[in-house]
Amino acid sequence: MTETAVIQKSPHPFTKSILIEHLRALGVQPGLTLLVHSSLSKFGYVPGGPVAVIQALQETLTEAGTLVMPTHSSDYSAPAPWQNPPVPEAWHQTIRDTMPAYDPLLTPTRGMGVIPELFRTWPGVFRRNHPQVSFAAWGQHAAAVTTEHQLNFGLGEGSPLARVYDLAGYGLLLGVGHSNNTSFHLAEIRAGIGKVIRQGAPIWLNGRRTWQWYDELDYNDDCFSELGAAFEQAHPVQIGSVGLAECRLFSQKTAVDFATRWLQRNHSAAKN
Repeated sequence: MTETAVIQKSPHPFTKSILIEHLRALGVQPGLTLLVHSSLSKFGYVPGGPVAVIQALQETLTEAGTLVMPTHSSDYSAPAPWQNPPVPEAWHQTIRDTMPAYDPLLTPTRGMGVIPELFRTWPGVFRRNHPQVSFAAWGQHAAAVTTEHQLNFGLGEGSPLARVYDLAGYGLLLGVGHSNNTSFHLAEIRAGIGKVIRQGAPIWLNGRRTWQWYDELDYNDDCFSELGAAFEQAHPVQIGSVGLAECRLFSQKTAVDFATRWLQRNHSAAKN
């Protein structure tokens, strides 16, 4: 959406103080561990854009809380499966040989939006070393959430998603739907469905750039909208607006547990 369109659809500027008011009305409280997915264009016109949104989230949570965002870099991966866009097979080896090693300070996000792209370099934010599915975090439990992010099965038990689960954290969808709910990928792994694929990326290992192969699940979010609708019928989800964005706040643990059972049941039904 263009900036002109954003301004035209906004009845007034949605200032940081208004965003804080809306977040509190939605149920965001000081001290929460909060995993956020977002789309800035859905908010309407926000003076300061992503800076104001991040500050509003931090001030609502306070330093007793923990703010977590996915900062994925999908292009830091083996080029053979790429589809958006694909690259010629003759290029694959060159890409593997020359792509700079993943660096949490330098490597940009891809397709995540301007809010997490800014958040990854925000003062006091921890971003760890998974080359494809990293997360960044700020606040009380930021180091604990992001430390020891395992390379294999990067959205599984050794991931920040599982640490948010352990902390009884919450998910917050700001202007996006459950199709963007990465916590459902943790449920995919716990459900034991899908196939394991060989994935790879350039990383720093013992002080040298190395192309590292690892095991990963072939994640599939095609059913996440349907799964999210089923979750909302079964469990309480706070739905409201932050700015003009339709938003959802929910227990991440409850969502993962529900999704694990739902995926197992529907996967079994599809096989029969």
